[in-house]
Amino acid sequence: MRITKRTNIAVRLLMYCAANSERLVTKTEIADCCKVSENHLAQVINQLSQLRYLHTQRGRNGGMTLGREAEKIRIGDVFRDIEGEPPITECFADADNSCPLVASCRLRLALKDAVTAFYESLDEITLDALVCDNTDLLKILQPVSCSR
Repeated sequence: MRITKRTNIAVRLLMYCAANSERLVTKTEIADCCKVSENHLAQVINQLSQLRYLHTQRGRNGGMTLGREAEKIRIGDVFRDIEGEPPITECFADADNSCPLVASCRLRLALKDAVTAFYESLDEITLDALVCDNTDLLKILQPVSCSR
């Protein structure tokens, strides 16, 4: 299974916000720190805001913070919300499924079970667990530049 760039950016963004929970963070500082384009980041910020993972504040002194407590954000939920239920093979797709083996293929069931196990393992992980007491990560997720 392959994770999309959007989900990768979403998790980095949420970790950055969790590591800097005492203040509003900006799109520019996240882009610099996490090495992502501001255009991609803006799309992910919009989606995470709509899903209520983020609270955004517009304006000159704007920025964003987590929309809920880090210990209440489950990584499995983030992946599901961003990725959706991916059709990992043709036989999972509603349209364009021309596989003649669908009715009797045991691999389809095995793959479905594997995807379920993947998401269930991510359900055990909270955003807080990724960030809390992770000194090396916290050093990386500090603002690249601060105006003083």
